[in-house]
Amino acid sequence: MKSFFKVACSGRIARSALMVTAVVGTILNLINQSEALLAGAAISWFHLALNYAVPYCVASYSAAKNELSKKGDE
Repeated sequence: MKSFFKVACSGRIARSALMVTAVVGTILNLINQSEALLAGAAISWFHLALNYAVPYCVASYSAAKNELSKKGDE
């Protein structure tokens, strides 16, 4: 388990996950909060954070699992 977190937090995987997060999180925010954004109303900061956190977790988890399966360290 320790090696999984070490791999998931590696620079290459973190950078890749951040790029995915920037695109997917922005799209999710536009979908989920478009009414508030268009009306100029207050947005939900909690949901904004979740819309970016979830894609980051999914991307880094997938990349780390893939990396470990290549090495046979599952």
